[in-house]
Amino acid sequence: MCWRRRHAAVHQLAKHLPAFHAQYPKVTIELVAPGPVESLDEAFDVTILSVARRPLDGDFVARRLAKSEVITCASPAYLDRRGRPEHPDELAGHDAMMPAFLRELSFTRGVVGDDEPVGDIVTLVPPRPVLGTTHIDMLYAAALHGLGIAGLPSFVAEDALREGALERVLPQWRLFEARLYAAMPTRKHVPARTRAFVDFLVQAFGGEDRDPWLIAAGCETRPAAQ
Repeated sequence: MCWRRRHAAVHQLAKHLPAFHAQYPKVTIELVAPGPVESLDEAFDVTILSVARRPLDGDFVARRLAKSEVITCASPAYLDRRGRPEHPDELAGHDAMMPAFLRELSFTRGVVGDDEPVGDIVTLVPPRPVLGTTHIDMLYAAALHGLGIAGLPSFVAEDALREGALERVLPQWRLFEARLYAAMPTRKHVPARTRAFVDFLVQAFGGEDRDPWLIAAGCETRPAAQ
């Protein structure tokens, strides 16, 4: 089996592997994790696709795993010291951590889905970051140690949110969201081990258009107030 998505593999897949191995002790996993992947690689049994603004398209079979939001987080110690912003505009007075190449940040307010209208959108010129890096785990570690407010995928922040080591900032607002799929090449005969692995992933992550990691942490994005 192969899985392609580095941060999700480290923060999520690894914790579920013992349960999969207990169910299927003869199946081994070969992991290749270069980063977010938007198209299928037929060299692999399973490719985890991260799809944001475009519809899922291609000659493959895909099963929905979950939705993941990018949210703002900080340590309770930092927020106790610097205050808890209530609107994205207030981030200008905080220490921000983000990729240095970003030229703007767009926050969307509330839940957006088939039955929900598009919420308010606030676009900001990001403040000069106290830490600028594309290394997500570096942003995560620095946020844990109180350096500032970071934008993190929910599947990275989940454990720290559940343990109280990180706190969600601006819980009605999100930066970005992506839908995760397990994709397999279109083949007449899919190995039983591949089907078993994909079934396991769907069960582990819910298989719905919801964010299971924010739900588990008790900080799912709140609907916008009417």
